[in-house]
Amino acid sequence: MKLLIGLFSAAFLVLLSPHTHAESTTPARQLETFIQLSGIQPKVSAGRDFFTANHGRDFSCSSCHTTDPTATGKHAKTGRSIQPMAPKENPERFTDAAKTEKWFHINCGEVLGRECTPEEKSDVLSWLLSIKK
Repeated sequence: MKLLIGLFSAAFLVLLSPHTHAESTTPARQLETFIQLSGIQPKVSAGRDFFTANHGRDFSCSSCHTTDPTATGKHAKTGRSIQPMAPKENPERFTDAAKTEKWFHINCGEVLGRECTPEEKSDVLSWLLSIKK
């Protein structure tokens, strides 16, 4: 009986693990989180400029994601297709907080050579949310 209870408890904990379930959210909630972390209201134009700037490196966010966030992009090195960034065009975009952080971490590292700040994230996300189909 103790073994059965132990197995059931372990299975229950696995089901609750953050690694087995997406942290469901909305783009607007993620934007609010970035605003709270930065303490600054986002600037749509700064988000657009940040997305298209090279930041002293060989490429920008738009090198792979295109300057039109409603369009499908293409990874500059691998050629892999990248779904549109604008949530209006791609409703799945920014609905998983862990995935958002993972991709900001990877892409900011490649484009900037560092982590993005919460202000930069809120600027970019506010710009992407401002885009209508």
